[in-house]
Amino acid sequence: MKQFKLFINNEWVDAEGGKTFTSENPCTGEAIAEMAYASVDDTRKAIAAAKAAFPAWAALDAETRGTYLHRVADILESRLEEFARWEAMDTGKPVSETRTIDIPLAIRAFHFHADNMKALNGKVIPVPGQPLFDYTSYEPYGVVGSIAPWNFPIHLLTRSIAAALAAGNTVVCKAATLTPITSQLLGEVFVEAGVPAGVYNIVSGSGGVVGEELLANDDVAMVALTGSEPVGRRLMTASAEAKRIKPLSLELGGKSPIIVEPDCDMNGALNSVILGFCMNQGEVCVSTSRLLLADEIYDEFMEKLVRRIKRIKIGDCLDESTQMGSLISRGHRETVHGFVERAIAEGGKVVCGGRMLTEAPYDKGCFYEPTVIENITPDMELFQEEVFGPVLAVTRYQTLDEAIELANATRFALGAAVFTENIRKMYWAAEKIDAGTVWMNCTTKSNIETPFGGNRNSGLGREDGVEGLLEYLKVKNHIWYMGEQYDNPYGFEDE
Repeated sequence: MKQFKLFINNEWVDAEGGKTFTSENPCTGEAIAEMAYASVDDTRKAIAAAKAAFPAWAALDAETRGTYLHRVADILESRLEEFARWEAMDTGKPVSETRTIDIPLAIRAFHFHADNMKALNGKVIPVPGQPLFDYTSYEPYGVVGSIAPWNFPIHLLTRSIAAALAAGNTVVCKAATLTPITSQLLGEVFVEAGVPAGVYNIVSGSGGVVGEELLANDDVAMVALTGSEPVGRRLMTASAEAKRIKPLSLELGGKSPIIVEPDCDMNGALNSVILGFCMNQGEVCVSTSRLLLADEIYDEFMEKLVRRIKRIKIGDCLDESTQMGSLISRGHRETVHGFVERAIAEGGKVVCGGRMLTEAPYDKGCFYEPTVIENITPDMELFQEEVFGPVLAVTRYQTLDEAIELANATRFALGAAVFTENIRKMYWAAEKIDAGTVWMNCTTKSNIETPFGGNRNSGLGREDGVEGLLEYLKVKNHIWYMGEQYDNPYGFEDE
C-alpha cells in the first residue's frame, strides 16, 4: 500500500499529529494508499508557501512559466501508464478510459495553457474625443485555492491549475477525499520538472477543514471548484461573508437533455445516448441523463437501445475488456438506487437495469447496472435531479418545440445534445436551448481548446479555452493623458 504525505513547498511532510486515512479501490474494497489527513494548520502552511512563492513566479515572463509547464506535461506523459492505473484503481473506472481520456487530457491542459498564455495580449482602446492613450493588461490574482472533484480527479484538477499557473498564480489544491492519489503523485512530477518551491501545493483532507480554510483565509485570492450545486452555494455564501471577497470559478451540477428527432441517424444517436449516460459509470456532471425521444421512432429506438445496453461489459477497473467499472462507494450506490426506487414509486417504468450487482464477481465492489426508466415527466424527481450514476430518464415528445421546452425545464443548464439530419432544425434548436454547451449529433465531448461551463444553477465562469485562462487573471485598465497641454478645468494660472 503506497503512503503519501502532504506536498507543501516542494517537500513531503506529515500531517499535524500524524493523522491519516486510507483510499480504497471501489471495485474490490481493497485499501490501496494511506494518505495524510490535513488540519487547518497544515492548510495554512501550504497557503503561506504559495504566498511566499507568488511574487517570483508572477514576475517570470509567460515564456519561462510555459517552459516549466511543458516540462510537467512531458514528465506526466512519460509516466502515463503508471498514472492511468492509479487513477483507475482510485476511481473504479476502466483503465482503458484513464489511459485514453483522463491522463491525456491532463497532459494536454499543461501544454495548451503554457502556449495560450504566451499568445495572450492586452489591447489598446480608442477613446473618442479625448487625448487619451488607453490600454489594458492582465495580472494574476495571487494564491488560488483549487478544490478537486472525485469523478475525474486529475483531469478536472489540471484544467484548473494549468490555467492558474500559466497566468502567474500559485496554487493550493485540496485533493478529493475519495480519490486523492493522482493529485498527490503530481507533486513528484512538479519536483522533477524543477518548478520552484511553493508554486504547487497539494493537501488531502476533508472539505470541512481544508476547503473551509481556503475560503476563509485572507491570503487566498481566488477559489475554483468543480463539484455539486450545494457545495457551490456554500462557497458563494462563504465568499460573501469573508473579510476578503473572493472571485469564484464554479463548475457545478447538470441534468443534461439529449433530444432525438425522427430524422436522426439512428445508429449514431443510439451509441451517443448510451455513451452520454454510461461513460464513467454516469458519474459525470455533464452526463446526458434525460433522453427526450420523438414519439414517431419511440418503440423502435427503445428496443434497440435496451438491446445494446445489455451488451455492456461491467467488470474490474484493471481488466482491459471492461467497459463500465464500479461506482465510487457503497454509499453512493445506495443513493443512486434510491433515485431508481423513488422513480418507480412515482410511476416510472424500468425497461432495463435497476439493480445493484452484489453477487460474484461483483460482490466486493460497488457495481450498478446501467438503467433505463421511461414514463418520466417534468414533475418527477428523476427528471429534475442529478443522479450521478448510470440512470437514464426517458420522456416521449410530439414536436421539437415541445422537446426544447422540456430540455429547458430544469434549474440546470450545463449541456444539451440534439440529433437530427436537418441542418436548419439543428441550428434553431441549438439557439433556443439554454446550456453552456450544445452538442449537435454527438454528446459529452469536451476539449481543452474550447470553453466549458454552465448557465443558471450549473455554475459561474468557464474552464478551458482562452475563456478558462481569463478566469485566473485580473484586467487592469491604464489611462494615459496625451494632450498637448494638461487639463485646467478651474482656470488656475501657472505659478
